[in-house]
Amino acid sequence: MDKQHKASIDEDQWVRCVAEHGWLWTAAQTGVSAKAPTLILAHGAGAPMDSGFMNEMAARLAGHGINVLRFEFPYMAQRRLDGGKRPPNPAAKLLECWREVFATVRPYVAGRLAIGGKSMGGRMASLLADELEADALMCLGYPFYAVGKPEKPRVEHLAELKTRTLIIQGERDALGNREAVRGYDLSASIEVMWLVAGDHDLKPLKASGFSHEQHLEAAAGRVAAFLLLD
Repeated sequence: MDKQHKASIDEDQWVRCVAEHGWLWTAAQTGVSAKAPTLILAHGAGAPMDSGFMNEMAARLAGHGINVLRFEFPYMAQRRLDGGKRPPNPAAKLLECWREVFATVRPYVAGRLAIGGKSMGGRMASLLADELEADALMCLGYPFYAVGKPEKPRVEHLAELKTRTLIIQGERDALGNREAVRGYDLSASIEVMWLVAGDHDLKPLKASGFSHEQHLEAAAGRVAAFLLLD
């Protein structure tokens, strides 16, 4: 890690902190301010912090001047240890994990500190954004409802959310397509960016004329612009 571009108050302490917790740190690339914004990015329900999607998004965000810190919820960390498959922890445990990670990271970050994640990770972050007083919230493929259950939306708290929020959603996301989301009462603090013909992983149909790489780059660029906004 380059000292000039770290988010840490003390280089050695930060390196030890990341290693001790088993986290992944992707530093903003050379040429950005030492106070580059930091995004704590949580994984979704079915894939770990180093999935292809998470690796690529972290790299693209770093290329746009954003530090990215990734962690794993307890059930996923246990999967890594024993190779067994387990469902996500109860919501209370996931939220407790988010609080602990945020509290640990907060003293080290010199610039803005945002929270967010892919799917479930972003949803859990959205439930705590106001409580934690995060500088911003990012959701990549927000699970507005379970697959096949649009009649049971998970949006009640989004109507009152005060934290500046960016949701990046594929138009044909099976957990929240454009038509369904149009009918929800969302807070004025929430901005939704729609990616043409994108699915829950932001992957578009070939007929759309867009590639997955183009959508991921567009998402990373928009997140960076949102976090770097003065």
